[in-house]
Amino acid sequence: GVGAARAGNLTFMVGGVEQEFDAAKELLICMGSNVIYCGEVGTGQAAKICNNMLLAISMIGTAETMNLGIR
Repeated sequence: GVGAARAGNLTFMVGGVEQEFDAAKELLICMGSNVIYCGEVGTGQAAKICNNMLLAISMIGTAETMNLGIR
């Protein structure tokens, strides 16, 4: 989110050639406190999608629980 970006606390999940990741990591560290190498091209994006799916499932469960409690 915006707050984490301003504070430099973003998490980057990066896929690609490891030598290129090492070169880019120095720049990414300026913007985020967690820079994780996930493997070959596409693995960083896959990790981010899994993270977003887990967050969505949690949010849906919370909303359904609140709805049940209200009823």
